[in-house]
Amino acid sequence: MTRKVTIANLQTRPMPDFYSALNEAISFMDKAIAGGADLICLPEYCGGLKTDGAAFAPPHLPESEHPVINGLRDYAAKHSVDILIGSVAVSGSGPKFTNRSFYVDRSGEILSRYDKIFLFDVDLSDTEKYRESDRVEPGNKAIVTTTRFGRIGHSICYDLRFAQLYRDLAQAGAEILVCPAAFAVPTGKAHWHTLNRARAIENGAFMISPCAHGLVSGGGASYGHSLIVNPWGEILSDGGDSPGVTVTTIDLDLVASTRKRISSLQHDRPYTIQVGEMINRAAE
Repeated sequence: MTRKVTIANLQTRPMPDFYSALNEAISFMDKAIAGGADLICLPEYCGGLKTDGAAFAPPHLPESEHPVINGLRDYAAKHSVDILIGSVAVSGSGPKFTNRSFYVDRSGEILSRYDKIFLFDVDLSDTEKYRESDRVEPGNKAIVTTTRFGRIGHSICYDLRFAQLYRDLAQAGAEILVCPAAFAVPTGKAHWHTLNRARAIENGAFMISPCAHGLVSGGGASYGHSLIVNPWGEILSDGGDSPGVTVTTIDLDLVASTRKRISSLQHDRPYTIQVGEMINRAAE
């Protein structure tokens, strides 16, 4: 018996407010349901995204009052479908908010929450700079959640560059690694496909990476090309250069068979790092 799951990646646009973001998500989710999706995956900041200079400035509210979270939970229950809420901005007790992802099951219950650990503080050029940490409180917990399909390991966007996070998730049993994103255009063109394939290959896991597409209000743009990559590093679907929905069926049995062929997860060993003087080979 195979363990097949039909997954929809939603390639939504970065919308400036809660309600335009929710309306766009619902219109795409309706297409995903028509395509037979068991699990619908949305991008990072799918609850709205704007920039204010170098800082991210998405709309945010406490979790209990957040219209996008509540709207998507209602949709999951109504249509009996699991939803990965890629991330939304959630108000905290202090001046900063969290960039938080949720896994919602088909009854509308939240199975897991993940707060983005690694924040996007970069200078892409003299004119394009980002300081996510100006407004966002980072998380400090890696999260693996057990779903009706299997174990899913969470990450968000810039986390993709930190291979040790994915190794830890895979060692904790994750068969699917998710990376909802709003990857910037210049780095997306250079690194997005390569990094997603590498994380899948390194860990013998599926990578599910829905990425927003289009201009961000206030400046910047998201790359798109939402991906599903199998454990052998093969790209099964690519959302391309426009908003839309891709629906792909994966077979989770491929995780076990791939890990059996290349069992590197079983070969991890502790080691120490020594930094010392260069050895003069010529003198030996």
